[in-house]
Amino acid sequence: MRPGDDAATLARSVSRAHETFVGPGLSTVGLARPVDPQSPVRSVVLDSWLRSRDMGVDPDRGADDLLDDVTLAQYRADHPMSVIRPVVRKLLVEDAADTGLLVAITDASGRLLWVEGDTAAKDRANAMNFTEGADWSEGRMGTNAPGTALAIDHCVQIFAAEHFSRPVHEWSCSAAPVHHPVTGRILGAIDITGGPRVAVPEVLSLVRATVAAAESELRLHLLESPRPDLDTGVRLEVLGAGRPSLVRGGERVALSGRHAEMLLLLRAHPEGLSSDHLAVLLDENELDSVTVRAEMSRLRKVFGADGVASRPYRLVAELSSDVEDVRAALDRGDVDAALRLYSGVVLPSSYAPGIAEIREELRVRVQAALLRSGDPVLLARWTASLHGREDATAWSAYLATLSPSSALYGQVQARLALLG
Repeated sequence: MRPGDDAATLARSVSRAHETFVGPGLSTVGLARPVDPQSPVRSVVLDSWLRSRDMGVDPDRGADDLLDDVTLAQYRADHPMSVIRPVVRKLLVEDAADTGLLVAITDASGRLLWVEGDTAAKDRANAMNFTEGADWSEGRMGTNAPGTALAIDHCVQIFAAEHFSRPVHEWSCSAAPVHHPVTGRILGAIDITGGPRVAVPEVLSLVRATVAAAESELRLHLLESPRPDLDTGVRLEVLGAGRPSLVRGGERVALSGRHAEMLLLLRAHPEGLSSDHLAVLLDENELDSVTVRAEMSRLRKVFGADGVASRPYRLVAELSSDVEDVRAALDRGDVDAALRLYSGVVLPSSYAPGIAEIREELRVRVQAALLRSGDPVLLARWTASLHGREDATAWSAYLATLSPSSALYGQVQARLALLG
């Protein structure tokens, strides 16, 4: 809310826009903008509504995917966000008693790890399962501050009916993502949830300041720890010609190509996949849902029985990957880091249609960022690599950075001629 805005008036206006978008009897298929051109809905919210609708989120559903107490306790103990919890408690939680405010810490997928603060507010929030262990990702709950902040990798405030889910309309929230201090990978988010006053700019500034302090604490932890444990989650490595593998607690476990494909596809579809859909993404001609279920049973023995939920199949344990590391570097404009991390194409021996799409999307993104940079050093590195040496477009861009009098100019020109 801007200074001078009336919370009640703004809430009614946004609520009308929400009902226009998701209201009963109105088909929203193909809808690109709210009907009312004077709608107060911000673009960041509208984009999130569109994603929520396209992912099939039910606007009347509350959170219904919770971890049991034992699984949650173990997951939190091993999670890197546990390192910053003391900082968050000191800066936010200690002053939240009797304020009507809640402070939440999530993992990178939007699952609530800790929810603390005002006791009465916590009891009210339990009614919509805004509680520890619940999945509040955008793919599960639609537009909400922690889920949307993670989806767009940016701080965000969500006010009242800007939430996609109707049960959340009486709440407002401000959240920002927390990043690994070295790789830039998202580790989770910090969120403040409460009434309308949570939607003022000062609260978002407070969240951002807390994130900065938390990331400094993570950096210090890395320097002081003899074994950096910020990557204690499970990590999938699928780039390059080496055998795909899972890395867990420093131990590397080789994966079959099929299991690597399945994990990568589940990571790419946090909303979940039916066995039939997964079969199509793996092999549209020869695989059926029965075979997928058998493979999933075997995968659970490797990944962990509690890591993959059913109906639809979806990841409920955090899984990072080298693919995400490259994407994160590209998102923050660090082309140099992206090239260093991009050790090869995604699962080069896979013919699965879903994997081919991921493989091509990442390759095109890396190439596009490289061409935009126009950096001769990076172009030289790319064209010398196995996956870039046949890239005529990159060779042409490299040639354009060289002086015709340079000794390299003739060599690059000759290479381009060979590529035709």
